[in-house]
Parts: sequence; structure tokens; C-alpha cells
Amino acid sequence: MKAQKQEPAAPKAAAGGQAERKPWKKKTPVEVVLDQIKRVQEDVAKREEDLKLARRQLQKLEEARKLLEST
Repeated sequence: MKAQKQEPAAPKAAAGGQAERKPWKKKTPVEVVLDQIKRVQEDVAKREEDLKLARRQLQKLEEARKLLEST
């Protein structure tokens, strides 16, 4: 007789302390496109904020360079 492998039981909510997952709901093509638009808008907003920070840093460094070159 061959020994059978026993698969470990998948831990439910008790192990992680999290609530049970919501059931999967199939999205319509319109919902998929709207979700993609929302994700891209959020990504663009984040990148614009990062760009603003980088521009501020560049401006400060250029001011420091002008100070160093003037001495």
C-alpha cells in the first residue's frame, strides 16, 4: 500500500484574524473599463505629486549650485 499525502487544511479566518473573503462577483466589460480608468487616474495623480516633489528638490539644488558658483 502506498502512503497517501495529506494536504494541509487551508486555514480559515481564525488563523489570520481576518474576516471571510467576499464572494467573487463577475464584472461587466463596462465595470472593468471604469475600474481601469480609476486606477490610471490614481496612478497619474501619484506620479504628479512625485514630480512636484522632485521639482522642488531640483529647485533647491540649483539655488545651492548658484550660491557655490558665486563664491
